Amino acid sequence: MESAASTTAPTPTGQGGRGVLDRWFELTARGSTLGREIRGGLVTFFAMAYIIALNPAIIGTVPDINGNLITGQPPSDANIAVAKAAVAAATALIAGVMTILMGVVGRYPLALAAGLGLNALLAYTLAPMMTWPQAMGLVVLEGALITVLVLTGFRTAVFRAVPAFMRAAISVGIGVFITFVGLVDGGVIRPAQGTPVTLGINGSLMGWPIAIFLFGLLLGSVLYARNVRGGLLISIAVATVVAVIVQNVHPLGTMTGGETAGWKSNPPVIGSWSAPDFQLLGNVDIFGAFTQRHLTALGVVLLIFSLLLADFFDTMGTVVAVGAEGRLLDGNGNPPHLTGILVIDSLAAMAGGLGSSSSNTSYVESISGVAEGARTGIASLVTGACFLVAIVASPVVSLIPAEAVSPVLVIVGALMMSNVTEINWGRMEQAIPAFLTIVFMPFAYSITVGIGIGFIMLVVLEIAKGRAREVHPLMWVVSAAFVLYFLQGLLGQIVA
Repeated sequence: MESAASTTAPTPTGQGGRGVLDRWFELTARGSTLGREIRGGLVTFFAMAYIIALNPAIIGTVPDINGNLITGQPPSDANIAVAKAAVAAATALIAGVMTILMGVVGRYPLALAAGLGLNALLAYTLAPMMTWPQAMGLVVLEGALITVLVLTGFRTAVFRAVPAFMRAAISVGIGVFITFVGLVDGGVIRPAQGTPVTLGINGSLMGWPIAIFLFGLLLGSVLYARNVRGGLLISIAVATVVAVIVQNVHPLGTMTGGETAGWKSNPPVIGSWSAPDFQLLGNVDIFGAFTQRHLTALGVVLLIFSLLLADFFDTMGTVVAVGAEGRLLDGNGNPPHLTGILVIDSLAAMAGGLGSSSSNTSYVESISGVAEGARTGIASLVTGACFLVAIVASPVVSLIPAEAVSPVLVIVGALMMSNVTEINWGRMEQAIPAFLTIVFMPFAYSITVGIGIGFIMLVVLEIAKGRAREVHPLMWVVSAAFVLYFLQGLLGQIVA
């Protein structure tokens, strides 16, 4: 891995000899180059471009309480196609704008887009209880509350209150999490009968898509181990070319279409082009959910709270993991320009609601770009620009299959394991919370759940050892919030 300077701010001497771009983004101070930033930004985009296709499949196909799609039309093949196209355009637009703002203001190699998990919560929990505009209104309110927490200093204070060993555990846990995501997206790990998951198809590695994944994993690993510049980007490109050749010689469908040996999501073929549809922008009813007669005010508040907590701590985990991988954290484990990073992330949640693309949040796939060399916000400018281009170039973006990109996530997951040495495994009050944080992220398929379980166990063990006073006051507050978060289903039944 290319080394990066450990400093988080430009060196005072010699700034006059550098350009405005270098000084603002701290390019030299962070030990990076423009070429690395461009490569890193491209890798991050390719690693998360799937959201342009996946988000419409989730929130573009589910009817709301009135039986209407997000476009306000009743479900039909034609209307679903229109709804998915509108969601895709909004998804790419909001992701592009907010990622560019993260680059300019946060100056951090972090990309944002509609959050997975958050969009599922909207589609399968909120929409059946209210209209789509009202559901998006709750997202706007959640984003506004998080923004207030940032501006009052509370969110930043919570970030700084987390012990160093827990930050290391969060980073390692995210590494395991994205490895699992990569293996699932590559078709190597799948649901099974009799066991939760299994290897490949009935315990065997077979089929062309899996072969493409394994080829990309081997190629990317070799190139990275040999310190080849742009090795991860090269592996994505070469694996895509091979996938296109395979698809032309031996056409395959998708696993979602019922073909066991098919591609994870999109076959590597150029699709048809259509003009972007922005009809969903601004289609939001901010306070409408409170007017639903079957919902109590407290019930609506609990829904907002669940959105807020997931968004709040997913971002914290991702920011820590990106900083650890890029060696951008200071001696206290804090990234540079933390307030700016958190402000943009909070505003992204509001923007996602206003654009009807779901709450936008920081993407853990950003770490893949950092592994390629990204260290500054310039990488985010590149990623954001790619999202904007994708609005009109979706057929080209859809050409890249998940099997060509997912090997990068596995490689990055391996790199992030190095942080495990920062945990004192001989002290059970560190080892148990850290271990639970690490394993619950992939097992529960949620960064937030892993962090919450770890925080609660940390407080419990410190109390058990008679060191309750050593627990930071904010950790008490956050742990109590997580208890409510994990009990929200029960509380929802009580207040219903």
